[in-house]
Amino acid sequence: MTARTDSPIREAFLELWHGTGGDVNASYHRTGTCTAPSAGLTTCSTSFPLDPKSDVISNSLAGGGWRAYAQLEAKDGDYASGDYPAVRVQRAASLTVNAAPEPVAKGKPVTVTGRLLLADWNANKYRGYSGQSVKLQFRKSGSSTYTTLKTLKTNSSGDLRTTVTASADGYWRWTFAGWSTVPAVTTAGDFVDVR
Repeated sequence: MTARTDSPIREAFLELWHGTGGDVNASYHRTGTCTAPSAGLTTCSTSFPLDPKSDVISNSLAGGGWRAYAQLEAKDGDYASGDYPAVRVQRAASLTVNAAPEPVAKGKPVTVTGRLLLADWNANKYRGYSGQSVKLQFRKSGSSTYTTLKTLKTNSSGDLRTTVTASADGYWRWTFAGWSTVPAVTTAGDFVDVR
């Protein structure tokens, strides 16, 4: 939250909560840290680390339905507040990649594997994310652009596996688009030396 004030900020209160009307499913409160980058202008912010092992949060709360509220109070008694009704809290996803063999002879096969995992807030662990479309992309050495070569679906364990023909040195990666309850995730490029 950013505010313009003649007096230094005494306290910043921020709340993240899920629900509609008076029905609150989860609520988290934090004190913000404030900085004043220019005269009279103060920005206060915080983060909300949510741990399914200790916080009241379940898979059903992923996506929309979250709200944020912020209130700043200055030392002279002035205050400002704001309500932000469209906040999205998503279940974390992770994606891996491995392209092999390295190096490889030109014209020979390269096998690209990976795994897409999704945070299961109910079970407090990551699980393989099955049946999801993931794109395989390649960037030739010397280029800054990745090109999508094919799209695969993850198996029941979240695994990905495909074979391509080695044609030039470059980087292989997987990218998953995500949606409202799950964020997009893209791996770093795995370099393969083609000889």
